[in-house]
Amino acid sequence: MSNASAPAVPSSSINPAEAAHFGRLAAAWWNPKGSSAMLHRLNPVRLRQIRDRVDLHWNGDSASFTPLAGKRALDVGCGAGLLAEPLARLGAHVTGLDAAPESIAVARTHAAGQGLSIDYRAVGVETLTDERFDLVTAMEVIEHVVDPAAFVRALARVLAPGGLLILSTPNRTPLSRLGIVTLAEGTGRIPRGTHDWNRFITPEEMTVLLVSAGLTVTDTTGIAFSPARGLVLSENVALNYLVTAVASGG
Repeated sequence: MSNASAPAVPSSSINPAEAAHFGRLAAAWWNPKGSSAMLHRLNPVRLRQIRDRVDLHWNGDSASFTPLAGKRALDVGCGAGLLAEPLARLGAHVTGLDAAPESIAVARTHAAGQGLSIDYRAVGVETLTDERFDLVTAMEVIEHVVDPAAFVRALARVLAPGGLLILSTPNRTPLSRLGIVTLAEGTGRIPRGTHDWNRFITPEEMTVLLVSAGLTVTDTTGIAFSPARGLVLSENVALNYLVTAVASGG
């Protein structure tokens, strides 16, 4: 029987070498002083921005503990669940995707220990052909994929009407080369070989990718380093930034 008329599943944007790299780090993912220490420092900053964007987008109550109640959230490149678990605690029905099966195994075990029900899958976002989500996040992921444009199109495709997409990624600037590659990786604060500076994406390039995928950028906020406070949300996007988008016309 011919299956020529069956819809084709888009090719995956997963880079196997990148997946293997992060898979080797999976066991230490939840150790705040281990190889993922920088992600532990980033996570509160990301969550603050996500909460602000969620409340603004859905006219939420900033005092509510569960602003995502009744909503479906998808965390792409979820690792061992550093962001997925807080999203679940904010009330969302969470699905987490990661290219590294080792990370998904750790994520499932940790969530079970926390009493959280999260749907973790070791697949790429391109495999989700029939599901839609109110909130889609992809934190520090796009700089690791094979085809950033295809990856963004896949994110846009799984976004539900009226949904919210939030990504974070390092900017491609001299500061990010110095701070993330030379210093952080050079001193072991981030595992060596984690980043290829040439694959970093500028906010202007990110906007083109999002608009080309049928989305409208509603906010771009930097993540900067403060000697007094550590990593903070900032107008300065030179090091790292978060971008929020919605479906055009939505």
